[in-house]
Amino acid sequence: MRVIDKTPLQNDKGEIGLLERLQGTLKYGFSWYPELEAQKGIIAQLDRAIEKSFVLIRNLTLPGSEIVIPIILVGISGVYVIHVTPLTGVYEARGDQWGTSNNGRFAPAPINLMTRVAQLAKVLQKYLDRQGISIPAPIEPVLIASSPAMHIDSTRPLVRVVMSDAVKQFAASLLQARPVMRSDLVYDLADRIVDPRPKTEQPPQPAAPMQPPQSDAQPGQTPSRAQAIFKASQEAQPFSPSDLSFAFDENAAPAQSGVPQNLRETNPSQALPRPAQRRGMSAMQWIVLAGMVIVECCVIAGFGYFIFLGNR
Repeated sequence: MRVIDKTPLQNDKGEIGLLERLQGTLKYGFSWYPELEAQKGIIAQLDRAIEKSFVLIRNLTLPGSEIVIPIILVGISGVYVIHVTPLTGVYEARGDQWGTSNNGRFAPAPINLMTRVAQLAKVLQKYLDRQGISIPAPIEPVLIASSPAMHIDSTRPLVRVVMSDAVKQFAASLLQARPVMRSDLVYDLADRIVDPRPKTEQPPQPAAPMQPPQSDAQPGQTPSRAQAIFKASQEAQPFSPSDLSFAFDENAAPAQSGVPQNLRETNPSQALPRPAQRRGMSAMQWIVLAGMVIVECCVIAGFGYFIFLGNR
């Protein structure tokens, strides 16, 4: 499986330093770094189970916006948007409702992870539509739990729910599903997602003589699947990254068409657009930053103390 890592703030080795971790936490929220760590374990399992014909794009920021898609998996069986959560505990997924379960009592969670990943899939679909790309099957949203300490009771959930002990079965289902794309088309589609291209200008064609209509295509003239999928791109308007300046509302009903206009939550899979530029950081951000630095210093000092005792 080919992996394209677009995670922000990491170095060439795929590592995130202390300063970058603080910056990411202030920008995306406290769940940002734990979710990045949870992604690593799930991606490693998928990489072992899926050898070829799939491309995984990690934490892609869509051009013209600050929306980050956590994981985009493009394969011969279709396109999937995956959100990995490191949460623990007992949760319930009822249709489009998401919440905790305590002694059989359901309580809605502050963040609805199912509607989040479902709307991220809609955003990616709109992103492809803006490029004039038509894919043979709808984008499927998937929610994966990375921790064995998380249990999810599902009742016709809005998205596919996969627990930590079923990741291998999920990968196997992708390999066994009916193919809808060729392998070469998978790589081309993944490249167009990462690096959007404007349409190619077609040279003018000479007028052809009128032919009588034919109800059936002649043998050997059936268009290829690649031509069918990218047929719309020949008539699409030139792609402009500024055309992707949109946001969405996680609290909106999943059945609404288009992309809602408000973005209420900050997290590693979607970032709040900045309404205005500010000089410097707020007092609360400085307090959070100072607190995290103090904690890191205490950890380092503790390790140094134990090393000193061990050398005596």
